[in-house]
Amino acid sequence: MDSADLRIFEAVARLGGISRAAQELNTVQSNVTARVRLLEEQIGTPLFERHARGVTLTAAGKRLLPYAEHIRALLRDANSAVRDDGTPQGLLQVGSLETTAAMHLAPMLTGFVKRWPLVDLVLRAGTSCELIDQVLNRELEGALVCGPVNHPDLLAETLFEEELVVLTAPHIQHLAWLPGAEDIRIVVLRASCAYRQKLETVLAQRGITGLRKLEFGTLEAVIACVAAGLGVTLLPRRMIGSVWQEGRVAVHSMPPDMAWVETQFIRRRDGYASSALEAFVAAAKEKVGEAIRRSA
Repeated sequence: MDSADLRIFEAVARLGGISRAAQELNTVQSNVTARVRLLEEQIGTPLFERHARGVTLTAAGKRLLPYAEHIRALLRDANSAVRDDGTPQGLLQVGSLETTAAMHLAPMLTGFVKRWPLVDLVLRAGTSCELIDQVLNRELEGALVCGPVNHPDLLAETLFEEELVVLTAPHIQHLAWLPGAEDIRIVVLRASCAYRQKLETVLAQRGITGLRKLEFGTLEAVIACVAAGLGVTLLPRRMIGSVWQEGRVAVHSMPPDMAWVETQFIRRRDGYASSALEAFVAAAKEKVGEAIRRSA
């Protein structure tokens, strides 16, 4: 068993077929088939079950796959480390909550791209759960998520904190005035799932439980739904801008022990931190922190 065989095995397992793996590896199918069979002979057990739709892992293949994935990641990190001369450059794939990207990263990225033109930045938006999984699966080098994050395979650094507020229809002057669960819903952005538990806890303290959820893709849709009295939402205070001043919604402060949420940058504990990644984190801490201090 060598790293080349494990690389081929990992590609077949990930892509679910010999032909797709051969295409990715820029080789012929017969070579992939022969290398997989040789690996199976060396191990002494089948790694794949062959069928008309492709291949699926056997129990032995499933046990081997995490090691193959780890070796693939190590080789990729080794290649990056050798090429990294301290100047941020190359591909950098990071993730962020949609709300964080919209509020904080957009202004920061302009300066980052100008300062480090050799970095090919890919920014993926998603929920905290999605982004954590993508970092763990080595699809992203790191991500900005709602904290705190406690996972043995991840390093988490708090970059900033934000105050969360509850938004309701303008005629609701106190959360105690909210109707029952049958007449109101939680309204969320796709990226706001990390806030849902906090909102449900606040409402449960007021005897409102069992709420259903309305999900929208834009902040404007969320605000419009809340303003119409169809539900309530929870958002960072800085995100609502002048909406509440225009009287479209009412803003309610949270209890101090629940009002503040951490935004953390996470990355794999065993992953290589490239110069591009370190420059990105440094820029986020400097620019975003500065913007939050100015608005406080």
